[in-house]
Amino acid sequence: MPEPTPPPSPRTRVARLPKRGDYDKATIHAILDEAFLCHVGFVVDSQPYVIPTGYGREGDTLYIHGSAASRMLRNLDKGVEACITVTLLDGLVLARSAFNHSMNYRSVVMLGTATLIEGEDAKNHALRIISDQILKGRWDEVRLPTSQELKATTVLSFPIDEASAKIRTGPPHDDEEDYALGVWAGVLPFRTVVETPVPDPELKAEIEDLPGSVVRVLGRKLWVSPR
Repeated sequence: MPEPTPPPSPRTRVARLPKRGDYDKATIHAILDEAFLCHVGFVVDSQPYVIPTGYGREGDTLYIHGSAASRMLRNLDKGVEACITVTLLDGLVLARSAFNHSMNYRSVVMLGTATLIEGEDAKNHALRIISDQILKGRWDEVRLPTSQELKATTVLSFPIDEASAKIRTGPPHDDEEDYALGVWAGVLPFRTVVETPVPDPELKAEIEDLPGSVVRVLGRKLWVSPR
């Protein structure tokens, strides 16, 4: 049986347009799994910061990482409260009036504090989760981090237990009198498209095949080297 979804906390309950709120754990996980870039908000000495960073999800845990010298990670490691957001843009909603324009989107807001990941095995596991979320299979194709590189890297985990999703779908909602206007209205869909890979200028001449991780994203094996 699926794990029951806990009720939203007062801090994560959607107040503006509450009908768009969704607190189902499976919905929240699905949105997180479709992306790999989040924005981390936190406050240090009364100054707010919002930093974009890559992430990976495993179960009810979100992992982020970066340089051990990172101000964000150093402060989050001290227990500073964070707000993590993820947004998927699905389309521009074009209404008949300027006021009723909108966007179709799926978003998640998470609140909580971080836990430091320690030990090489635990760090490598978390880093693999992040790597696979960004480009599945790449971790197995490259040189893995050295002990020195792991020491220079901070990895944090966040529990996904105080979170909510907010979703908008469908056509524009115009004022009744505006439906008679001679103005085109509808939805302009958006989607992320992967384009032709660009090789590193220093790539060895004998390497002509794309790695499996890239082929999986492209959905094809064909690639014409520019050389």
